[in-house]
Amino acid sequence: MKRKIFKAIILLVVGVAVYYFLLRSPMSNEGKIAPDFTTELITGESFTLSELRGEYVLLDFWGSWCPPCRRDNPNLVRLYNEFNGKSFQDGSNFTIVTVALEKNNKRWENAALKDGFKWHHQIVQESKIVLLSPLAQKYSVKDIPAKFLIDPKGNIVGVNQSYAEIKAYLQSKL
Repeated sequence: MKRKIFKAIILLVVGVAVYYFLLRSPMSNEGKIAPDFTTELITGESFTLSELRGEYVLLDFWGSWCPPCRRDNPNLVRLYNEFNGKSFQDGSNFTIVTVALEKNNKRWENAALKDGFKWHHQIVQESKIVLLSPLAQKYSVKDIPAKFLIDPKGNIVGVNQSYAEIKAYLQSKL
């Protein structure tokens, strides 16, 4: 009897792991409404993603400890500098929302300053297992950097696109 219960528990654990790590992927979000969330910005202000409806938003998950993220950040800054403040055919602006997934809430700040982050919407999610932070889970983030391009209606129009693809998409909407 104990053996059957043990097997059932093992199967359940394996099933949940397969679902979370194989079947749910960031790409499954493309074409859907971006999951809304409310959190606190680094300034201490409350922020809700849907407040940015009417704008193009690049939601970027990164970490100060992540070498690919740090190599990617200059491209993020260039994209912001090129498109922030622009008017689009169907939207009023382009902005970036960064979510730093950190084990320690201290390191991200030096990295963000050094890399040139100057946008207002910066979030830090601290968790011992960073990919299990609530926002990472909400967007099925399995690896960072992870990027979600959201249109003015709140639809995810691109997931983990290259910067050239994001730039081309935004230019086509000017």
